[in-house]
Amino acid sequence: MPEQGSVAVLIPCYNEAVTIGKVVDDFHRVLPDATVYVYDNNSSDGTGEIAREHGAVVRAERRQGKGNVVRQMMRDIDADYYLMVDGDDTYPAEAAPELLAPLMADEADMVVGDRLSNGTYGEENDRAFHGFGNDLVRVLIKWIYGFEFSDVMTGYRAYNAVFAKTMPVLSPGFEIETEL
Repeated sequence: MPEQGSVAVLIPCYNEAVTIGKVVDDFHRVLPDATVYVYDNNSSDGTGEIAREHGAVVRAERRQGKGNVVRQMMRDIDADYYLMVDGDDTYPAEAAPELLAPLMADEADMVVGDRLSNGTYGEENDRAFHGFGNDLVRVLIKWIYGFEFSDVMTGYRAYNAVFAKTMPVLSPGFEIETEL
């Protein structure tokens, strides 16, 4: 991956005390020059304190909902590249350079990760209508916009500063995944 520009790892969190330390450590290891930010969204389990102990810059967002957190992160943080990941250890930090590379090569404004193509996420989360809902949204996006995604509900995305500062984030909650 070319070494160009600053990278901010953005981790919106709500009650992720069990996993946040590992997630922060993993991203520090894989992207040692990046700044790791954890936005604590009213956690009651010590998520913010644990993240801070592991070297993250911790900020609080009191307005409940992932969309509110993402909107605030995009306002607050200035970087050349942003990598957003959930704090529940769903996504491997080792994939971060692959997500950032097209941005740094100026080939894309946003790159979307995927929970479903490999690994155990799909098997472990085989709930009624879970896969159906993701498939339905995926088909609609392809039909309307012509883009094909494997996982539209992913919480693993990388984007450049232009995208971060111009994308109007309107959703207050988890529907932010589809909006982005």
